[in-house]
Amino acid sequence: MNDPQAQRPSSHASGALSSANPDWWRGAVIYQIYPRSFQDSNGDGIGDLPGITQRLDHVAALGADAIWLSPFFTSPMADFGYDVSDYKDVDPMFGTLADFKAMMAKAKALGLKVLIDLVISHTSDQHPWFVESRSSRDNPKADWYVWADAKPEGSPPNNWLSIFGGSGWEWDSVRCQYYLHNFLISQPDLNFHNEAVQVAVLDAARFWLDLGVDGFRLDTVNFYFHDKDLRDNPPRPADVPITGVDPTNPYAFQHHVYDKTRPENLAFLERLRKLMDSYPDTTLVGEIGADRDVIGTTAAYTVAGTRLHMAYSFDLLTEQHSPAYLRKTVEAMEAGLGSGWASWALSNHDVVRVATRWGQGCDLARFAPLCTALVTTLRGTPCLYQGEELGLEEADVPFELLQDPYGKRFWPKFKGRDGCRTPMSWATQEDHAGFTTGSPWLPVPNAQRDKAVSGQTGVSGSVLERTRAFLTWRKQHAALAKGTIRFLDAPESLLVFERAHGNETVLCVFNFGEETCRYTPDTATLELLQGHGFSGMLDGGDVVVPALDAAFARIA
Repeated sequence: MNDPQAQRPSSHASGALSSANPDWWRGAVIYQIYPRSFQDSNGDGIGDLPGITQRLDHVAALGADAIWLSPFFTSPMADFGYDVSDYKDVDPMFGTLADFKAMMAKAKALGLKVLIDLVISHTSDQHPWFVESRSSRDNPKADWYVWADAKPEGSPPNNWLSIFGGSGWEWDSVRCQYYLHNFLISQPDLNFHNEAVQVAVLDAARFWLDLGVDGFRLDTVNFYFHDKDLRDNPPRPADVPITGVDPTNPYAFQHHVYDKTRPENLAFLERLRKLMDSYPDTTLVGEIGADRDVIGTTAAYTVAGTRLHMAYSFDLLTEQHSPAYLRKTVEAMEAGLGSGWASWALSNHDVVRVATRWGQGCDLARFAPLCTALVTTLRGTPCLYQGEELGLEEADVPFELLQDPYGKRFWPKFKGRDGCRTPMSWATQEDHAGFTTGSPWLPVPNAQRDKAVSGQTGVSGSVLERTRAFLTWRKQHAALAKGTIRFLDAPESLLVFERAHGNETVLCVFNFGEETCRYTPDTATLELLQGHGFSGMLDGGDVVVPALDAAFARIA
């Protein structure tokens, strides 16, 4: 923290410097790294920070603008780092603070911004704050977590549930009270109604900003506050869709009115934004897991200049992916977002990989690049998850090798998140695809090893080379990063929209069908754009797009 060479040139003490591109985040391509599974440098079977440093050239060569690191803080790893026991240090399994600084220096040298996951809605039960809080009812941190007395007959104070199964309350025999946990029992919720808690988590954010990070991905950003009166949640109305949780989980049965997305959250986000604004060119992207008025919540959380810079959407992390659904989803977000900005993803560390979820039965060599082109041309900031650039499919991890507590709890209907967290594939001819020289924490399936970076590099038409070509080409067209979006009527298998910025308007035509399809635009003046790796063409006044392909044209 006191290393002057690692600190940002200006800080809150001297005021923000002007920047040539303060909204670099708007339309930037963010590459998500799951540290446990990216690259192991020491043979213990778990990825680490030096391993990330070793592989950053790969990320830069893709054409990404930033990396987002899932948690690497000190943790007992009950939820693989999303249970933090020290916000200001690196867990030894990932390395040291010096390793983090070296990784960040390499990233900056490659032109990559660095975002890190900030998990502040809850901590580990091994965090010193919680150890002190549970020790008595009158210690200095007694009110730092959400404690409540039992009902007269001994049951929990209300009907709130944990996403990971069962009651959201756990009895503590030291305080003889219940504490709230929205996730694992070992992940107690912080009490954001306590001013000292807000100060402490802002201080944690400041620690990493002083080290030079460019922003935070805020895990469960709408979970910070709870209803002070601890009122019961009502049943979920039939017309409210289930999002962000397996429908077999009883958590989906409730309408989460009182245990999250509380109005007090907005004032805290404004306070956090003020801190961010004192560090030039930093950004906040929030993960909003809401089950009611998702678009309205996103709009409220991303009011320009006051709260989050952007919010991470779950809407494209579902099974649905027809052109009609895609258009309806994005248009609804655009119509309701107001001054806010969305962040789109098709895969991440919590959901089945898009190659499996959407691409079953498809030629993935064609389908995977099409998905990447889609998510990086929608209006918003795209996030690519490690392995998407290879067309990796979901791994089938047998129960005896499962690590995810979520999967173990809801097996066999829900197999958890390990299938999308298996190690990155680097080398086709090496054990465990070059991820580790030891025994990997999750297996590397042969099908994933066969798609490794070494086997796709330099191979014309490979998913990797097509991804590199497209992202490199995308950088030449500001309209695809920062422009407006307007959807156009088209045949059923096509998704068609325009992106416009300044003097440039780009027509984007995606064919998700199994046959070549024609599209007749309203304008007769089109210039076919080249160099992106797709084979759509112009035929007279029509755009002709083969199956699982795309076309891009400049509208004069």
